[in-house]
Amino acid sequence: MKEKEHSPVSTEVTPASEVRDVIIVGSGPAGYTAAIYTARADLKPLMIAGSVTAGGELMNTTDVENFPGFPDGIMGPDLMENLGQQAEKFGTEVMYDDVTSVELEGAIKTVTLADGQEFKARTVIISTGSAYRELGVDGEKRLVGHGVSSCATCDGFFFKGQDIAVIGGGDSAMEEAIFLTKFAATVTVVHRRDSLRASKIMAERALKHPKIKFIWNSEVVSVEGEAKVTGARLNNLVTGEQSDLAVTGLFVAIGNDPRVDLVKGVLELTAAGTIAVEDRSSRTSIKGVFAAGDVVDPTYRQAITAAGSGCVAALDVEHYLAEQDS
Repeated sequence: MKEKEHSPVSTEVTPASEVRDVIIVGSGPAGYTAAIYTARADLKPLMIAGSVTAGGELMNTTDVENFPGFPDGIMGPDLMENLGQQAEKFGTEVMYDDVTSVELEGAIKTVTLADGQEFKARTVIISTGSAYRELGVDGEKRLVGHGVSSCATCDGFFFKGQDIAVIGGGDSAMEEAIFLTKFAATVTVVHRRDSLRASKIMAERALKHPKIKFIWNSEVVSVEGEAKVTGARLNNLVTGEQSDLAVTGLFVAIGNDPRVDLVKGVLELTAAGTIAVEDRSSRTSIKGVFAAGDVVDPTYRQAITAAGSGCVAALDVEHYLAEQDS
């Protein structure tokens, strides 16, 4: 079926005083997809993308080979740029600013920026994503994308036949370690304690795996390497002795925090700390407020699942507005 043609996109900035149909707080795959869908529905979305976090975690990723439609892979920042251009093509207004507060009750919602500007809308989509917990040690940030990673599913393929390490002792760390054995020659788990926090079944799988080794009671104090990771400096928490672990990859799996500071005490949250939504929808505990992406997903946290979630939020917004206008 032939899609209808779209009218030329206006480049005029909508006055802040005007009540919009939808404001999207946050970008990344979820936010941009929500923007594409709401823009194509002629809802003229305003996206507050963030001054530093625009594009989300994929801005810190190099090759992305598991996002459908790119058989040769694509760089994370390039993928986000493409999504952003597509959203703007259909009429999304994008502001690279930070939201400092929201008023979500009532028929008209208010979003306030760091400079005090207020924008109003009938609906709001929260797509603020999540942040991987960092070790906070020397060399870590500098080598992100060059051997330091927080996503085995995203980056494991690039470490075929190499010796790598996973930092952490919970279920997520064991899942990462077991997954990485498909590619790596060896996987060394470094954990601060002398036993795993992971569930019994996950711990047993990892402990029995011939490719997985363990270094107990130890923490990473620095990540070594210039252009890429060459190792990690470890500190034994019992003896105080330091040692070097020669690895070419370091996967940090010490937890993930959804970015919910903006809506804490405003929207209902789950036990995992994500925004609570109804069933498979994006509907939150306040009417007219929707959420999408990693901020609602404590489990999968993939670019493609976030994009799908953004689509859901856009369709939910469209249906909600149609009901309000009927």
